[in-house]
Amino acid sequence: MKILVCISNVPDTTSKINFTADNKEFDKNGVQFVINPWDEYALTRAIELKEAKGGTVTVLNVGEADAEPNIRKALAIGADDAIRVNAKPVDAFFVAQQIAAIAKENNYDMILMGKESIDYNGSQVHGMVGEILGIPSVVPAFKLDMVDDSTARLEREIEGGKEVVEVKLPFVASAQQPMSEPRIPNMRGIMTARTKPLAVKEPVGAEAKAEYVNFSKPEKKGGVKMIDPENAGELITLLRNEAKVL
Repeated sequence: MKILVCISNVPDTTSKINFTADNKEFDKNGVQFVINPWDEYALTRAIELKEAKGGTVTVLNVGEADAEPNIRKALAIGADDAIRVNAKPVDAFFVAQQIAAIAKENNYDMILMGKESIDYNGSQVHGMVGEILGIPSVVPAFKLDMVDDSTARLEREIEGGKEVVEVKLPFVASAQQPMSEPRIPNMRGIMTARTKPLAVKEPVGAEAKAEYVNFSKPEKKGGVKMIDPENAGELITLLRNEAKVL
């Protein structure tokens, strides 16, 4: 079984976020990047399936050279090889086109990724990949098991309960908690990751469908106003005229 796991290189949630002077791009200076946490659930489950059933796990990143340390981390966790499409991930459609192109070349049985990236929270790529390839897309799943060599069973949340789906290979799925328990690479994994294959591919000629015009930070929270408990009228006035919640 050949499994492709797509990973994103995202800012650590503890990083201080800034934008360029024109507010059109994210400023990477001083920012620590990590593997997208949702993608780690997909990666760990893929490795667990490989250990139980045999096969290979390939990690794929659409990104620039600065993503390679986290690609190597994915190899240290247990993936067998990696591919980096040498392109800035400009929008979801562009990324989906790159993933689909790699998938067509290598005929993977399963394409896994996180339910979304924690930087843009778009939740779009998995559905686009399934549509481009003409294969089922099950999103988001919190459990994934193999029924037999050609069928998988997934569970996903729906309003008021859960849905159990059986799907034939190949398919696309996105992962969320508690599909697996993310692993920390051990020393042996870190050492072997240095020699595992990491191929760099040039992007296919897909065009982005969206353009980010402007970024802005949330407005700073105002100070707390203390209202005398006997002065309900002032409270109502403030809620109506300043907070605008009435």
